[in-house]
Amino acid sequence: MSTRNELVRIGWRERVDLPAWGLTGVRAKIDTGARTSVIDVARIETIDEGHVRFEVVWRIRPERLTKWVNAEAVRTSRVKPSTGELQERLVCVTTIRIGEIERPIELALVCRQNMRCRMLIGRKALEGVFLVDPSRAHLLTGRRPGKRRP
Repeated sequence: MSTRNELVRIGWRERVDLPAWGLTGVRAKIDTGARTSVIDVARIETIDEGHVRFEVVWRIRPERLTKWVNAEAVRTSRVKPSTGELQERLVCVTTIRIGEIERPIELALVCRQNMRCRMLIGRKALEGVFLVDPSRAHLLTGRRPGKRRP
């Protein structure tokens, strides 16, 4: 683990991998205002006590890509998002890879249907390892080839 003097600089947006779930290049926004990280899911099904199956939406353009994942739900969080309405969200644990760095991460399962980024990475996933440069994007992971916005 990095010390305070060795924090790795990342941009306000990065592409991340969730290797245990078989997901690569997920578009993630770094959100220091959020405590817990979230990932976009279209559907959630309960398998049995503590285990869930969910459909992760990991890309919407140029085509919509989803993947079904089975995982253990480690807890439920109560969140009051910007809509002001209290929500309960299932939280699972997996490994995240940003650049060359891998670490465990808690991910709340939530619908982010109208959002550009499929994932938000919150403070708990960043602390002790990353320093966010809000003026830059894709510092660790580079921009994927394709159309650039004007």
